Amino acid sequence: MTGIGPGWTDPQDEDNMGKIVEINGPIVRLELPQTVIGEQVRVGALKLVGEVIGREGDTALAQMYENTEGLRPGEPAEGLGHPLSVELGPGLLNAIFDGVQRPLSAVRAMSGDRIARGIEVHALPRDRRWSFQPAEGLVPGTQLHGGEILGTVQETASIAHRILVPPDVAGELLDLAPAGEYGVADSIARVRLADGSIRKLNLFHRWPVRTPRPFRRRDHAVKPLITGQRILDTFYPLLKGGKAAIPGPFGAGKTMLQQQIARWCNAEIVIYVGCGERGNELTDVLEFMPELKDPHTGRPLMERTLLVANTSNMPVVAREASIYVGITIAEYFRDQGYDVVMVADSTSRWAEALREVAGRLGQMPVEEGYPAYLGSRLAGFYERAGRVETLAGGHGSVTLIGAVSPPGGDFSEPVTSHTKEIIQTFWALSKELADARHYPAVDWVESFSGYVPAAARWWADNVDPGWEAARAAALDLLSASEELARIVNLVGVEALSSEQRWTLEAAGLIKEGVLQQAATDAVDSFASPEKQYLLLKAMLEIHAQGLKLVRLGAPARRLLQLPLLAEARRWKSQHPSDDLAALKARIAEIPAVFERLALDYAEQPTEG
Repeated sequence: MTGIGPGWTDPQDEDNMGKIVEINGPIVRLELPQTVIGEQVRVGALKLVGEVIGREGDTALAQMYENTEGLRPGEPAEGLGHPLSVELGPGLLNAIFDGVQRPLSAVRAMSGDRIARGIEVHALPRDRRWSFQPAEGLVPGTQLHGGEILGTVQETASIAHRILVPPDVAGELLDLAPAGEYGVADSIARVRLADGSIRKLNLFHRWPVRTPRPFRRRDHAVKPLITGQRILDTFYPLLKGGKAAIPGPFGAGKTMLQQQIARWCNAEIVIYVGCGERGNELTDVLEFMPELKDPHTGRPLMERTLLVANTSNMPVVAREASIYVGITIAEYFRDQGYDVVMVADSTSRWAEALREVAGRLGQMPVEEGYPAYLGSRLAGFYERAGRVETLAGGHGSVTLIGAVSPPGGDFSEPVTSHTKEIIQTFWALSKELADARHYPAVDWVESFSGYVPAAARWWADNVDPGWEAARAAALDLLSASEELARIVNLVGVEALSSEQRWTLEAAGLIKEGVLQQAATDAVDSFASPEKQYLLLKAMLEIHAQGLKLVRLGAPARRLLQLPLLAEARRWKSQHPSDDLAALKARIAEIPAVFERLALDYAEQPTEG
C-alpha cells in the first residue's frame, strides 16, 4: 500500500487472524499476537473497523470506530496490516465524508439513510475517470523524490489537483503515463527504488492520519488570512499558517462565524470537520454549504471545499479520528502548494472522546476527568498548522481554527485553558453580546492576537501605514468605555463629564459601525481590508473632532444629537467593498460638520 510506511504485515497472513476476548463499550480485547500498535483491525462477523491502541502479551486492545452492540467473545478478528490511513487523490473536493473517510453519498447508496455497521466503501470513487496531464520534463531516468509533482488533474473548475509522488518514495523514474483518462487506481508511473524493487504509482496514495506529512522547512507566516469579518481582520488578525480558537458557550454563534470564515476567507481550500456536534447543527452546515457561491470565482463553494461529518450520536472513537482525517487531507493540499483553512467544530467534543476512552482503559483522570495527555494531544494537533516549503520546493500553508465549547462559558476549564496556551489568536465569543443581538459576538476584552506585528507590515504595505495606530486607538476607546459603563450602572450617566459621555458614544460608534456585522446583509456580510480601515478611520475621526469641541466647552448632549452619528452607523451596509468612493467622500466631510457646530457655539455660554 503506497505511502503507509514500511514494517507493516501482510493482511492476508494467517498470523493476523484471531478472535475477540472481551468487550468494554468501544474498547475490545483481541487475541492477535502479531498486530502492532496503530494497526487497523476488523472485528466480528460484521467486520467492524477499529485501531489497536495497546498490547498485553498476546492480546491487543482495540478502539472501535463503530458501535460494538451485539459483538460476542469468540467472534473472529483480523489485522489489516496498515494503520488508519486516508486515500489522497482526485475526488476529495466537493465530497462529504464520515469520521473515517467513508463518502456519505456512497454509503447512503449502499445502506440508506442510516450508516450500516461494517460497511466497506472506497473513499475515492474507482469508477470515475480523470484527465491526467503529465508534468513537463519528466522522462525515464529522472531521479524522483517524495513530494514531487507527476502531473495535474483538473478536479473542479476552481482547483487543479497536483498528483504527488508519495513522501516515502524516491528512486529512478522508469516510465510515466501519457496524457489521457485514468481512474485513481490506475498506474501512471513506475519507479525503481534504491533496493532495486519496482513501485507502481497511482493517481492516489494512502497516508496514516496520525503521522504528520513531511516538508522541507517551516516558513514564517507573512500574510493575514482575510476573512472579511472586521473584528477578526482589523482587531485580532490571523496569519495564513496560523492557529486560532473560537471558544464560546451554546448560542454564542460559533457555527455561524465558522461558516462566514469558510465562505469568505482568501484561502484556496476549505476543510470543515464537524466533530461530535449536534445532528441538527451539522445538518444545517451540510445543507447550507453546497448551496453557497464562491464569492471569489462565482462558482459553487464546494468546488474548493470538503466536509467531514461526525455527529454526537456517532461512535465516540470515530469522533476522535475525524480530527486527524481532516488535518491529514489539509496537509496533502498544502503539499500541492495551496493555502488551506481547516475548521474543527469542536475540539471540546474531540477531548470528550479522549476522556471516555481513557476512562474505559482505566487511565488516571486529572483535570475534570480528562486524561493527563490532553494538553500534549491538543498541542500535537495544532502543531500541524503552519506555512512550509514543500518537498517539491513550493510553498503552502495549513491554517487551523478550532472551536471550543466550554461548559457554561467557563474559559478556565481544561480544554479552553490548554488551547489558550497553544494558539496565538483567540476569538472569544460572549453570550451577553449574542443575547444583545451583537454579531459576531466576539468579546473585545477576552480576545487577543499574537500576530499583530506581522499583520501590521502587510496592512502598511497593502492598505495604510496607519492601521496599527488606529487599531490601538480603537481598543483604548473600547477599554475606557468598559470602565465608564460600570460607573453608569452604579450611579447613572448624569455622573459622567461631557468628555466621558463622548467617549462612551465614540465607543458605541465603533461597536455598532465597525465591530457589528450582519452575515445576512448582501453588502455587510463581507468587508474588504480597505473598507474595514475606512470605517475604523471614520469613527476615530468623529471621536477626535468631537473631543476637540468638548474640550473647548461644547456640551456632549449637543454632539449626541448630530445626524452624522446615526448616518455613520449605517455606512457599513450602504457602501460595498468594490465601490468605496462615496464612503471616502463622506469621511472627508466629517471635519466640516464639526466646524459648523463650533460656529454655532462660538458665542454661546458653555454647559456641563
